[in-house]
Amino acid sequence: MKTLVLGLGNPILSDDSVGLRIAEELKTLYNEQEVTVMATDIAGLGLLDFMLGYDKVIIIDSIQTKKGRVGQVYRLDAQDFATTRHAASPHDVNLATALELGKRLGLAIPQEIVIFAIEAQDVTTFSESLTPEVEQAIPKAVQIVARELDGRGVKGKNDKQI
Repeated sequence: MKTLVLGLGNPILSDDSVGLRIAEELKTLYNEQEVTVMATDIAGLGLLDFMLGYDKVIIIDSIQTKKGRVGQVYRLDAQDFATTRHAASPHDVNLATALELGKRLGLAIPQEIVIFAIEAQDVTTFSESLTPEVEQAIPKAVQIVARELDGRGVKGKNDKQI
């Protein structure tokens, strides 16, 4: 199965860069023809360009929830974002909207999309450093994504927290 691991984030907005950092760690572990590991600060419709031609995509990003614990790792899928299709402007398209548009256009959208999100504390401060709790979550997140790649993930688990 041709798989893309895609770390997302902004490298200068503190915890927002955690997806990029995890992808960089995974690059050192995976050098296989069927697994591509990349990191990008691109979002919205631009993500479709990366995903085309893959059977499975694993996205790694930061998240902020109302009751989350900083450093917590969540396993989500694209349907978890189905209710967030609104945009601040016509130019601002989130993942759910981008995937829906790709499907409607007949693009080769991956059959499986898994999202690993790390609960962030600070995504607004200009800093290249992560907060301590998010920094400490990186090894656990790397291990969780590696299990997913090796087919030992938590697929079908009702509790989204890992």
